[in-house]
Amino acid sequence: MNAVTAGATDEFSRMGIEVVAQTSAGFDAAKQRSDIETAMAKSPNIILSLPLDPVTSAAAFQEAKEAGVALTFLSNLPSGYEYPNDYAAIVTNDLFQMGKQAADALAASMGGKGTVGWIYHDATYYVTNQRDNAFKTTIENDYPNIEIVAEQGISDPARAEDVANAMLLNNPDIGGFYVTWAGPAEGVLAALRANGNSTTKVVTLDLSEPVALDMVRGGNVAAIVADEAYELGRAMAASAVLDLLGEDVPPFIVAPAVTVTADNVAEGWQRSLRIDAPASVLNASK
Repeated sequence: MNAVTAGATDEFSRMGIEVVAQTSAGFDAAKQRSDIETAMAKSPNIILSLPLDPVTSAAAFQEAKEAGVALTFLSNLPSGYEYPNDYAAIVTNDLFQMGKQAADALAASMGGKGTVGWIYHDATYYVTNQRDNAFKTTIENDYPNIEIVAEQGISDPARAEDVANAMLLNNPDIGGFYVTWAGPAEGVLAALRANGNSTTKVVTLDLSEPVALDMVRGGNVAAIVADEAYELGRAMAASAVLDLLGEDVPPFIVAPAVTVTADNVAEGWQRSLRIDAPASVLNASK
């Protein structure tokens, strides 16, 4: 989200547009509604946001919609909102490609055969649901010699270590793990280390310093798949401005995915976040 914000603010700055409010709801739908009300008091022409829940977001953005504010949403859409009258565009990452690239990277690290544990996000959330299911679909359709032998959803990232331990207990020869995002992947790595397991491969989504450190040091992590988050923010800003000017805007704008490995970690960090990889990761990769 920091990279998305940077992409948007840099694009606004380039066009001489003032940012009058910036908020973070911390994935709390009620706080998001309050944040929108606070922002509307400043009479903005544009609002960029990630709607947290389709139903509550529909009500939260109602005032802005009725006021003719140019709304661009990240990944999710409030219920009942119709293009182009109610919003400018939806900007998202290529969610299917993120899951597919994770499957391809894990399969390559396993030599195209073996068993996998699938740890997915156990919540109704479009972004993670699409990515998780794309991984599973790709493994099942493209890799006949790889079998998902254990699957478990998590809603609390802190449970990932326990879930991984249970999977390892029941499947001691498991060859790889898919983990829904990098936070829970740290728990899976902790479980593997506690079991003295240095061979089972891990793929996850979204860049993280601890996970990347394991990867560049030749640990369990085979790859991290990320979106081009900075580009998402830049495209959100540009689409809203075009809408405000009465220009045609595509209803759905997609930013590509990038597979980051130990070999391209510096380049991948720049492509995704437009910042240098952490010094610890760069030093370890030399």
